[in-house]
Amino acid sequence: MEIPTLLEARSVRSARLTTRVLLSGPKEGVPTLFIHGNLSAATWFEETMQRLPEAYRAIAPDLRGYGGADPAAIVDATRGTKDFSEDLAALMDELGIAAAHMVGHSLGGGVLWQFLADYPQRVLSLTQVSPASPFGFGGCKADGTPCFEDGAGSGAAAMNPEIVKSLMLHENGPDNDFSPRNILSQYAWKPPFVPSRIEAFTASVFAQHTGENAYPGDVIASPNWPGIAPGKYGASNALAPNHQSNPLGFCDVAAKPDILWLHGADDLVVSDNSMFELGALGKMGFLPNWPGEAVFPPQPMVTQTSNALDRYEQKGGHTERQVFKNCGHAPHIEKPQQFDRIFHAFLKKHAGGK
Repeated sequence: MEIPTLLEARSVRSARLTTRVLLSGPKEGVPTLFIHGNLSAATWFEETMQRLPEAYRAIAPDLRGYGGADPAAIVDATRGTKDFSEDLAALMDELGIAAAHMVGHSLGGGVLWQFLADYPQRVLSLTQVSPASPFGFGGCKADGTPCFEDGAGSGAAAMNPEIVKSLMLHENGPDNDFSPRNILSQYAWKPPFVPSRIEAFTASVFAQHTGENAYPGDVIASPNWPGIAPGKYGASNALAPNHQSNPLGFCDVAAKPDILWLHGADDLVVSDNSMFELGALGKMGFLPNWPGEAVFPPQPMVTQTSNALDRYEQKGGHTERQVFKNCGHAPHIEKPQQFDRIFHAFLKKHAGGK
């Protein structure tokens, strides 16, 4: 993938993982880590990194299972997102970073809920951009309880097989509704918006590691609808609700960094009616034999995040929340000027900002 000239791409080997890391800004700048989402890579933050004020050092790794990460490193999904959280801590150790501002998008946001719970002293501030709900993605009720104990219908068990097929066969033709480019254009941002670097973003999708140990991950047979449940490996299974041991643990940390939550009003991915969540699709009539709302309701992802941040505030934390009108799943790409205005102001309020 082509790297903009103001970015450095480096292979970094930590105690846990060897991966590609993008860097920009002065080496002595305030560290700011950017954590990407699913079916993407650090590439999705390149422009955002380069637009940071001069006082900041931007750092964006490819998570294990993505992009330039060691393909032999797999995700133990039974630990939720802890593999990712521990990888980030090890990367910070390797780079000599005691604490940093943290920015997460989508899956990356789910990773950072866990990181904040695990390493609160290492977070100067937390910016969540269309983050996964703290309870994971798919197959859970409003209070975070899995619809089924085995997580049936979430994680890899909720993946559209046509999307997986197109990805693994590198099919990207305009006439294929399930090609990565068409999926991005329909769901990653709100049509008719098309980013200028669509080819780079699409290339990052094809850099996704695939297979039962990666994407989409493994599945197991289940007596519950839709007949399969998430297995033990891969990032999608790491977000399964039955693998979240303490999803609101970040609310209980003693030192609570400020949290900025940004999301698009028209996001179809992380939503109270997500087009990638089986409860929502079942209620819309798109899936056969849906067991009904009492058993498998749409996961209210945005409401869950809002309620979690309410709890964070009740326990002494501070949050800021912004909804981007006429915007989909990627505010930092779709609305860069508005995003920068809010994000940069937030950074400058906090410890380490200048």
